[in-house]
Amino acid sequence: MNIDKSVEAFNEAFKVIPGGVDSPVRSFSGVGGNPLFIDRGEGGYLIDINENRYIDYVQSWGPLIFGHCDKNIEEAVSLAIKKGLSFGAPTLLETELAKEIVDIFPIDKLRFVSSGTEAVMSAIRLARGYTNRDDILKFEGCYHGHSDSLLIQAGSGATTFGSPNSPGVPSDFAKHTLLAKYNDIESVKKCFDESKGIACIIIEPIAGNMGLVPATNEFLKELRELCDKNNTLLIFDEVMSGFRASLTGSLEFNKIEPDIITFGKVIGAGMPVGAFGAKAEIMAHLSPEGSVYQAGTLSGNPIAMSAGIASIKKLKVNRELYSSLELKGKRLIDGLKKVANETNIPLQTDIRGSMFGFFFNENPVSNFDDAKNSNLDRFAKFHREMINRGVYFACSQFEAGFISTVTTESMIDETIEKAREVFKLL
Repeated sequence: MNIDKSVEAFNEAFKVIPGGVDSPVRSFSGVGGNPLFIDRGEGGYLIDINENRYIDYVQSWGPLIFGHCDKNIEEAVSLAIKKGLSFGAPTLLETELAKEIVDIFPIDKLRFVSSGTEAVMSAIRLARGYTNRDDILKFEGCYHGHSDSLLIQAGSGATTFGSPNSPGVPSDFAKHTLLAKYNDIESVKKCFDESKGIACIIIEPIAGNMGLVPATNEFLKELRELCDKNNTLLIFDEVMSGFRASLTGSLEFNKIEPDIITFGKVIGAGMPVGAFGAKAEIMAHLSPEGSVYQAGTLSGNPIAMSAGIASIKKLKVNRELYSSLELKGKRLIDGLKKVANETNIPLQTDIRGSMFGFFFNENPVSNFDDAKNSNLDRFAKFHREMINRGVYFACSQFEAGFISTVTTESMIDETIEKAREVFKLL
């Protein structure tokens, strides 16, 4: 494929944008080469500025359940644009979308923000304000946005407290973030033993940022019990999985109710939007009802609200589509597993609804340490060769993939056949 224009575009971008990209994961640094510059999306395809077409399994990192340029969502957005782009004042659209979400999830109220990062940051502040505690607990490998309290890596020695993994994050912030191992309840108990009081545990119940790694039902049940015992709030980060893994996100699979839920771009069909919600008692602590401050000029943006309403209403009247999406996803990962077996290449696969993942790993993956033991060089070569054959997977071993309603069986079969070619090269 000719990618000369993308190389030229990347070089130009590098002159005026740090690293040439506006989010590090787009840089292709984990797989080598230059990122593709996209001109447009059409259904289940991406088309780059060289007019190369790619079967798209990224779908804007999850939110495009109906693929690119869905007619109903486009019409809703077009009508909203004609009324104005932003008002900084309440609209009926905010209430309508809030009702649609509250109707599905075990929350009474929610507040809209402009990104998943904002949603999580605000949810943690609310949890700290509600419990009057400073410490929070997160898990290695779970990504919750780039706010200071959450850009934390494991500490040294026996300590359970973290240290910053980015310059610009004060160590005083990091000392209030405890780290535990995903799917390891003993590591969580140790954090409780060493803390004077934990405000909240935050977890991706279906982790999509170390690759697809679901939490076990037993682990989530034990987290719920620990939180109840210690008057700690449990936050489910459903920024990626909410309305994606199922209509009710992870709840379809684990039946565990958290205290606070965070949402992201999926609820806006790909528009910049996020939200966090909880029972009324907890949300009452949020300003202007309570004293925990949170604000945003673009929160509840009417364009994003219109896109979200169109998408979620479409999902609610077509609930059976999640079964169809999972069957397509299973067809894909079973096919990849089959061609891997044919070439004696170890491959671990998993699926939750329309989210899927695979690791070049000899052993099952249940936490971040397992994921890091994957063959990253092999993944990088696989990614490059699939791109060259017109298949667009996430440019990191540590990201989930996504199926859309416009991903056809023939597209999946084409992907598997091209993967067969590539696996022979690996």
